[in-house]
Amino acid sequence: MTTPSSQWRGFLRHWRQKSMQRLATFPPVGVVPKLPRWLSGKEIKDSSAAASIPADVDFCLFKPSWKSFSFSELQHATDNFKPENLIGKGGYAEVYRGRLPDGRLVAVKKLTRGSPEEIVGNFLSELGIIVHTNHPNVAKLLGFGVDGGMHIVLQLSPYGSLASFLYCNSGSSKEKLGWGVRYKVAVGTAMGMEYLHERCQRRIIHRDIKAANILLSDDFEAQICDFGLAKWLPDQWTHHTVSTLEGTFGYLAPEYSMHGIVNEKTDVYAFGVLLLELITGRRALDATRRSLVMWARPLLEKNDVRALVDPAIGAAVHGGELRRAVLVASLCIQQSSIRRPKMSEVSPPEEREKTERERERERLKFGGVKCRWRSYSAAEMKGRRRA
Repeated sequence: MTTPSSQWRGFLRHWRQKSMQRLATFPPVGVVPKLPRWLSGKEIKDSSAAASIPADVDFCLFKPSWKSFSFSELQHATDNFKPENLIGKGGYAEVYRGRLPDGRLVAVKKLTRGSPEEIVGNFLSELGIIVHTNHPNVAKLLGFGVDGGMHIVLQLSPYGSLASFLYCNSGSSKEKLGWGVRYKVAVGTAMGMEYLHERCQRRIIHRDIKAANILLSDDFEAQICDFGLAKWLPDQWTHHTVSTLEGTFGYLAPEYSMHGIVNEKTDVYAFGVLLLELITGRRALDATRRSLVMWARPLLEKNDVRALVDPAIGAAVHGGELRRAVLVASLCIQQSSIRRPKMSEVSPPEEREKTERERERERLKFGGVKCRWRSYSAAEMKGRRRA
């Protein structure tokens, strides 16, 4: 009987022999992709041609706490991938709720689309990004499985995703998701995105920020998950240019949907849409496929906050926090990416004292940089719009 560790080593050897050259988004620690002369300009037409992984380089350093699950263990945890346990489904994967023998809830992501080699490549790319993250607002990796298919196992709380909670018809769920909780989720998401963009070992562009990809912990801390579309963005690059449009309609930035341009500002746009969802209680695309941004933009321009706010939270809203959230949403969904702020510019100032020590420890540990914390006034927002 093969052990999980020997199975994993054999799997890696097999994949190295098959198609190592296609893993552009999975550079090992300490290696920066080298640009060929014909790709040395600011605009990169095909990032896959710019970086490759030598077959003799180990992928990453796995923590002892990460477990290699057998297929039978995942079957048992998810009740044989029972349809009732399906909590998310995308173009490339399905996500199932499960429970381990020790009682922990997990989200098991099962990669389903593509040829066997494509599935393996997508699995290694996503795993290679997740293992380099370490932040309270990024979902925690518990392990993986390569037996019976490619699986990624993440920690899951009873609340599941923001989407399932925000759009649940249950009255008790609506009561729990009052403005204080929504604001906390927005702040946590902003901090997690700031970490990915500016304080991670390398810049990570998530490319699929949405309510379904924000998990909620027991105390409603936001945790960003699903890095299936994520890309590294080397320091010397301003953006990727991709030929295939991927992501979720309603969250796609104009420059991405029209020109395939991907950088931090495409994530910022998606965060603006997510913030509007929290403020209004409306989906990014409603049943008639009408865009939340198109519906909200006239109200934002008139500063009609009362018409924007979800009636479920109306009277309990804290005025200062709500106004700040509306202003930030307005900035993040601007048509021009240049006018959108960085994530480090939108986090609320009161969070600075709360997390300064933790941020400094992370900076020293991972070689990151300090980031500014600020909020915007109405005058600043108007100035950005006119710029």
